[in-house]
Amino acid sequence: MPAGAAAVPLAAGVVVGVHVNPEGGVPKHAVGLALVTTQGVAGDRQRDLKHHGGPDRAVCLFALERISALAAEGHPIAPGTTGENLTIAGLDWGRLAAGDRLAVGDDVVLEITGPAAPCNTIAGSFRGGEFKRISAKLHPGWSRLYARVLREGVVRERASVCLLGQAP
Repeated sequence: MPAGAAAVPLAAGVVVGVHVNPEGGVPKHAVGLALVTTQGVAGDRQRDLKHHGGPDRAVCLFALERISALAAEGHPIAPGTTGENLTIAGLDWGRLAAGDRLAVGDDVVLEITGPAAPCNTIAGSFRGGEFKRISAKLHPGWSRLYARVLREGVVRERASVCLLGQAP
């Protein structure tokens, strides 16, 4: 993109929750805003660094629409309970894929790196502990997503989220 040119978003949504847990694990607690860096979300910690965190898994994303649908199925799920840092509404979640870039608010740019595999840590958010309900392998389009941070900054609730397209 030429310098000074504005990106035209392909789709738009909004951040409805910013969540962290300084102790690590779940649930992640609503904080309203947080600094997002290439190493993760300030104030958040992961206990299992083999499967979570690091530059390619710096931010965990989940769709409010998926959370609402799971709750309607009878699961005791709510924003932050499955470990996502950003709960987003308004994007076509099932169409997002690795390589998609998202502009979040005025500063942050994320690139989706892939689905976040569910584990038994989030079992409390699912009826009967059935955390595999959000497995990308078993239920495509229902998983949380990991993202790397291409441009750091502060993310706030109610910030716009614009799908910019695939990485070049």
